[in-house]
Amino acid sequence: MLYFGISLSKELSIVLQIYHCFLKNSFIGIYLWWMVSYMNDGTCKTHSGFMWFILTLKKKMYKYQFGQYAWTHMILIVVFTQSSFTVANIFEGIFWFLLPATLIVINDIFAYIFGFFFGRTPLIKLSPKKTWEGFIGASVTTIISACVLANIMGRFQWLTCPRKDLSTGWLQCDPGPIFKPECWSLSGWVPQWFPWKEVSILPVQWHALWLGLFASIIAPFGGFFASGFKRAFKIKDFGDSIPGHGGITDRMDCQMVMAVFAYIYHQSFVVPQSISVEMILDQILANLTFEEQHALYMKLGEIIQERLIGHS
Repeated sequence: MLYFGISLSKELSIVLQIYHCFLKNSFIGIYLWWMVSYMNDGTCKTHSGFMWFILTLKKKMYKYQFGQYAWTHMILIVVFTQSSFTVANIFEGIFWFLLPATLIVINDIFAYIFGFFFGRTPLIKLSPKKTWEGFIGASVTTIISACVLANIMGRFQWLTCPRKDLSTGWLQCDPGPIFKPECWSLSGWVPQWFPWKEVSILPVQWHALWLGLFASIIAPFGGFFASGFKRAFKIKDFGDSIPGHGGITDRMDCQMVMAVFAYIYHQSFVVPQSISVEMILDQILANLTFEEQHALYMKLGEIIQERLIGHS
């Protein structure tokens, strides 16, 4: 109990210091301070907990204790690790959280609708009610919805601009090339009587198609995994807070898989891989002291002066 009391008091002091930094409107400072503080603190607590676990092992209780140890770490991985990707997506722009989450909901709804009216062929033994007709119908609907929703959401800066602090104010930024409309000519693709000869498309819609493809084909396997897990423990749902649908956890199985993919896809194929001047400047201001910044300034001045002399 003393250990947890000390930990709690330390956590409270950390929260107060974060609040102080927040009032000074320095989110980058909060992040860097948090990382430095928790690198050592988290490592010490992890090793202390591991040693404590080993010292408390009791004969004839090994299987139970190691089972609890495994459950604890699995919960941390499934809940907190997955949630961290969701938070990261929000800071990259609400678009990258809202669109993937909406696609999962659409896929879930239309899989039920198509399965209810046209379902004949069972899809997987883990979920007898899932059918191929529902799976295919939901996939087509989800991919089309991804293209349409990306065109709508991508036109609002409040959804597309990344958030760099913890404020809740209105956002304004340069949305970048993927959110700037491009006109595509339809000549040769549509008949002469067709009223629209060109269409406005956002480049982000091509990325949205991949998100829709993942949400309709891969993400449902998160639901199948949860179904197998529930069958293993002979339970129907994780909860009962939503009548007829189980609990909140029953609706989040696919969302967790989707959040991880959305973040990795965004970082791999959407975010420019080149280092910008703004990124370097932020690192200099955040990590170097005034004396180090001055020394860097003088050194850069010498390098630029030498290059100017060399070109003259």
